[in-house]
Amino acid sequence: MNTYLDPIFRWMHVVAGILWIGMLYFFNFVNSAFAPTMDADTKKKVVPQLMPRALYWFRWGAAWTWFTGVLLMGIVFYTTRIFFEDPVNATWGLPAVLMILTVFVAPFIYDALMSGLGKSNLKAAVAIGVVLIAAYTYLMVHWAGFSYRGMMIHVGAMFGTIMAFNVWYRIWPAQQKIIAATRDGVAPDAALVARAGLRSRQNTYMSLPLVFTMINSHHTTWNSSYAWLAIIGLILIAWWIGSMLFKRAPKVQGF
Repeated sequence: MNTYLDPIFRWMHVVAGILWIGMLYFFNFVNSAFAPTMDADTKKKVVPQLMPRALYWFRWGAAWTWFTGVLLMGIVFYTTRIFFEDPVNATWGLPAVLMILTVFVAPFIYDALMSGLGKSNLKAAVAIGVVLIAAYTYLMVHWAGFSYRGMMIHVGAMFGTIMAFNVWYRIWPAQQKIIAATRDGVAPDAALVARAGLRSRQNTYMSLPLVFTMINSHHTTWNSSYAWLAIIGLILIAWWIGSMLFKRAPKVQGF
């Protein structure tokens, strides 16, 4: 049965992911530079018509990407146990269970970090996040006995779960209020605008290592005892690339 379900869910996962990440990049690299060029009357007309439509595809793309991704993890990695370095002899012990559960707990740790320390010292909150990711990757390899592919897919799943959480529980609820205020000609709550914008930008940064881990979970090119450390370096490089894209976006001009 898995032989037939795998290509179907993989196809759905990729299509939904393209839709989700495509809309994410539209918001951050296109609309973020375009929106400030509109006057109040134009915003009142355009935003209530454009944003609900765009956010519909955005949030449901996120939901289906996450849902099909979880199904694929079960089909590809858990039923075959290839996320273990030694699939034949490894057991579903406490370390493996905790590493898997971390994927689903991570959004709440991230949210608490950003809602707390992130408000006063965002750089410190991000630094703590990087340390936590490093600890997670190390424990997967050296404590739970995960393979290179297992480490990769769980790091990617962690980022994807955090991002989907942001979409449904932080960005979309805030945008509903922002769109309604704009439609009514009222200034949106500045705190809501800031939070939605920050979480959307952070999703953009996380999307870059997410794509890398998803692609590279299918081979073992970087497989070594230090692969967990290389992934941290890759994440930092991906975030630097993201910062360059954000700097470029406002410089792209219309006619």
